[in-house]
Amino acid sequence: MPSLRTSLTALALGLAALVPAHAGKTLDTIQQRGQIAVGVSTGVPGFSAANSQGQWVGLDVDIAKAVAAAVLSDANKVKWVPLASQQRFTALQSGEVDVLSRNTTVTLTRDASMGLASTAVVFYDGQGFMVPAKLKVKSAKQLKGATVCVQSGTTSEKNLTDFSRLHSLNLKPVVFDKFDAANAAYFAGRCQAYTTDTSGLASVRAKEAKNPQEHVILPELISKEPLGPLVRRGDDEWQAIVRWVVYGLIEAEENGITQANVNQLKADSTDPVVGRLLGKTEDTGKLLGLDRDWLARAVQAVGNYGEIYERNVGEKTPVGLSRGLNRLWNQGGLLYALPVR
Repeated sequence: MPSLRTSLTALALGLAALVPAHAGKTLDTIQQRGQIAVGVSTGVPGFSAANSQGQWVGLDVDIAKAVAAAVLSDANKVKWVPLASQQRFTALQSGEVDVLSRNTTVTLTRDASMGLASTAVVFYDGQGFMVPAKLKVKSAKQLKGATVCVQSGTTSEKNLTDFSRLHSLNLKPVVFDKFDAANAAYFAGRCQAYTTDTSGLASVRAKEAKNPQEHVILPELISKEPLGPLVRRGDDEWQAIVRWVVYGLIEAEENGITQANVNQLKADSTDPVVGRLLGKTEDTGKLLGLDRDWLARAVQAVGNYGEIYERNVGEKTPVGLSRGLNRLWNQGGLLYALPVR
């Protein structure tokens, strides 16, 4: 028979689980301001870049819009703050932005020692090399002594040095502060190769190359680059909101909830998981300091994860990336959302 102390402890834990979350200081500030400040890249097509109408589009942009829809009921209540690699962490640390949604690799150093906190992976990537097809290079290990364009202040710079040392390649980095400068230098022939995340290489090739077929992305991946939004350390409530919006978008894809059918499913579905995700049968929002329709609004605004991927970087876009590692876990990929329940 359990003791009185054990029973009281169990009761307290059970009641605690039912208590709505406090909003947290970041969410309070955002709601008072009526806008989320989001750090994005200075222009990586497919991930975050301004289009010809000056509108920000891309996978990272849609993730941020989903958060805005969940939190402020309007995906457009976002202030976009373009940040170079060297600026991005300072901008988040200082409070200039509320979240960094900017093709940024989550690493131990960034997560544990810079006053930042990771949320969830939105794109599994790896660093690679692009070379002119005319060089007829088939492997990065054939680049011995080559000059390689790389951006400073990125994980790519260190990975390049490590790869060169490991394979005794004597690669010669040509370092640039800005992404655009590195792009221009490579296409001007100042470097024999260009290295960054393979998604970035595909984006650059699609946007900048006069003829994309004249440039080859080599098959090796020399690193793991899990990309995802970062927030400031110290506000667990805000970190949880951003994390669970991402997981919710993945769960929506897994359960067949799309931008086109979300309203119908919310009204008619008898699937208990769908009912819970869309706030029909359970109110998960109160646990995040939000209302029960938080995820339904996010999907209404930008679609599920698969729709976001295919619209921005999928095989039918100029970037032209297959899902690969970014398939759902039950389709051979790595995307495995913690359950929204």
